[in-house]
Amino acid sequence: MNEELDLLNPPSTDFSMLDYECAYIPGNQVRMHYKYVENASKTFATAVIARGWRRFGKYYFHPICNGCNECKSLRIDVNHYHYTKSQKKAIKRNKNTQIIVQKPTLTTAHIDLYNKYHAFKHQKDGWNHRNISQREYHENFVDGAHEFGKEVLYIIDGKLVGVDLIDILDDGISSIYFYYDPDYANLSLGTFSLLYQIKLAKILELPWIYLGYWVEGCKAFAYKPKFQPQEILDGFPHISEIPDWEAWSHPE
Repeated sequence: MNEELDLLNPPSTDFSMLDYECAYIPGNQVRMHYKYVENASKTFATAVIARGWRRFGKYYFHPICNGCNECKSLRIDVNHYHYTKSQKKAIKRNKNTQIIVQKPTLTTAHIDLYNKYHAFKHQKDGWNHRNISQREYHENFVDGAHEFGKEVLYIIDGKLVGVDLIDILDDGISSIYFYYDPDYANLSLGTFSLLYQIKLAKILELPWIYLGYWVEGCKAFAYKPKFQPQEILDGFPHISEIPDWEAWSHPE
């Protein structure tokens, strides 16, 4: 029992960031609560992700914004998942796409692809953009992976065209971040990467895909309700509390 408590309460540095501009709701301010964990176990990661936290590197976090509770957590029900026609087409379009699952790595190809994708999103959707450094990339996407963090590489004709960062947890797969080459937009790699997560979860007999947050009206999250069935979680319950996930589908 004590060993389990130790796994759920690892040594950490806890802090909150000063408020900054919200990327999801214009005019709102964001405040994030962080827990920096040097040696996080899969048990700990599973517990906090199931309670609405997210992970970048060794930082686990969730919003604690003043007067706002718009960030809800979503997860896909893997065992009852049903594919849409367009999703089946995305799978067919990628019949020649090579997939490699491995520990997160850092190469020049990763950095170049990440920066190309964000420059494209800056131009297309107005995202804030500056090129990421190797140190920043390592801190966000390589560090803290331990034994449960993986990257899924998407390769076409020997070229890296997509990178999906995920955590494979005790009860599911947590989607951390995905970026791709906009020159291959016709392949719907974003959709295909999430469908591959579902396939991988079925192989590993894991019931959930943790999708991160849903904010009503936020364009960046508009794709998420297309992967049904889903459950939604309101709030960020304490580690000692059982999270109250409820069935959810977005009204069309």
